Amino acid sequence: MDFYAHVAVRGAALGVGLGADPEAWEAALGATFLDVPGGGFLRRDYGLVEINFSPDLPRRQGQMSCFGFGVKVQRLLYGQSPTTVPPPLSREYGEFAPRVPFIELRAAILGLGHMIELDKHNTSRDMDCYRVSASATRIHVVTDPDPYGSGDPDPDGHQRGDVWSVDVW
Repeated sequence: MDFYAHVAVRGAALGVGLGADPEAWEAALGATFLDVPGGGFLRRDYGLVEINFSPDLPRRQGQMSCFGFGVKVQRLLYGQSPTTVPPPLSREYGEFAPRVPFIELRAAILGLGHMIELDKHNTSRDMDCYRVSASATRIHVVTDPDPYGSGDPDPDGHQRGDVWSVDVW
């Protein structure tokens, strides 16, 4: 829970956040990632953490910097490995639970002196979005575990109140 709360209030993972270049992220999270370039941008996927980079013009021509990243909590429900949870995160924070209840994350964030409010502009029928005060963070929370209306939600899948992602933009 500490990792998610720190990302939510600090807007950084292991001290790296918005504006950092790909090399800084690699130094923090390791060299096991998948780069997906396209349209002049770069998406770097570490499994649990996904980072977006854009060209850093005109300040440092040819360089890229992070303009947003997300902690994709939903991926933990389907397994954990060094390709899902980067080893530096496991070393720092220990084992990651496959499910993160929003009520617990909310309590941790409030305990760090920050407020959380519903972001009505980014809330949908199946997902609530919350803003964390004094940060660029949004937390997405499952409100409908059967968003496609199949009538057969997976009992081992996501449940109402699970954190889907913690996004910093």
